[in-house]
Amino acid sequence: MKNARIPVLGFAAYSGSGKTTLLTRLIPLLKHKGLRLGLIKHSHHNFEIDQPGKDSHRLRVAGADTVLLVSRQRRAVITEFPSHEEPRLEEQIRHLDQSVLDLILVEGFKTENFPKIEIHRPALHKPLLYPHDPSVIAIAADQQLVVPSNLTLLDLNQPDRIADFVMTFIQEFEHV
Repeated sequence: MKNARIPVLGFAAYSGSGKTTLLTRLIPLLKHKGLRLGLIKHSHHNFEIDQPGKDSHRLRVAGADTVLLVSRQRRAVITEFPSHEEPRLEEQIRHLDQSVLDLILVEGFKTENFPKIEIHRPALHKPLLYPHDPSVIAIAADQQLVVPSNLTLLDLNQPDRIADFVMTFIQEFEHV
């Protein structure tokens, strides 16, 4: 990731595997450890971040290519893409202010090449991603699995252990 100046760690899995659920449990643990986190979530669906009838929506629909909506509490940037191609993670990373972050977490972008934790639930009867994705560095599963020695097996039900793994990942990034 040439645009990444800080560690980037993804969470990849098939839909319904619990990526968001894990991240909502993991983020508070990482924040408690003092990390400043950015998150990029890939959606396969069209979405509206602003609401029809609101000024920001009206201005975007009128033709503004980028709308920056800001208040005392937060800022949102809405950028219209001229094409309907799938977004690339590398390009999205460029839009984060990495100077105020320690780690970028990524949900999705499972076909791109960057370090990922695969989330796997055997009960969903989906194939594992790691045999076809050399960028998977760990598997978080809700059952015991036999995995190659180069991968770390994490218990999906122990987010504190996953947080420890993430901290080790950051430390290894800093020593490279």
